[in-house]
Amino acid sequence: MNCPGTSSSQAEADTRRWLERAVIGLNLCPFAKAVHIRGQIHYAVYLQGEEAELIDLLIAEANALAACEASERDTTLLIAPNILADFLDFNDFTARAERRLAREGFEGQFQLASFHPHFQFAGTDADDITNATNRAPYPTLHLLREDSVSRAVDAFPDAEAIFGRNIDTLEALGAEGWTALGVGPGGAAR
Repeated sequence: MNCPGTSSSQAEADTRRWLERAVIGLNLCPFAKAVHIRGQIHYAVYLQGEEAELIDLLIAEANALAACEASERDTTLLIAPNILADFLDFNDFTARAERRLAREGFEGQFQLASFHPHFQFAGTDADDITNATNRAPYPTLHLLREDSVSRAVDAFPDAEAIFGRNIDTLEALGAEGWTALGVGPGGAAR
């Protein structure tokens, strides 16, 4: 579902709420809290509906991230509320975006993670609560510095266990608990 009435400030606020309540609040990503507290997350919002423009903006954001010290800006969330409402289309788009980042010389410098309101792991049902590990209020592309990811993984014992722990957390929380978090657009769950 596209959210054409969503303003840039609303998309950012909804994404911050999701980050604080779900990603950090449920400890889905143990590395997120530190960069959030230090103000090292940059939020960018794309309100248009053109895929080519979104990829161009992703490249511009990658250049901006590369120009900053990690202590100033460690990661970027690019939020796109008005485009790629279908998860499979978004998944295909993300693959194209990764190829473009590589062509632009960012391979080995940045990783691209993706989140979507209808994210679905292969082999799961659409309503499987475990899909919520990668669900955000809007289609979102996350630029991460490879060096920062490596340092975080080195500092976190048993980083491979994060995924399994997240599955356990979400299964214990259940669909009602996820809905109660209010991490969808405008504070609603999706």
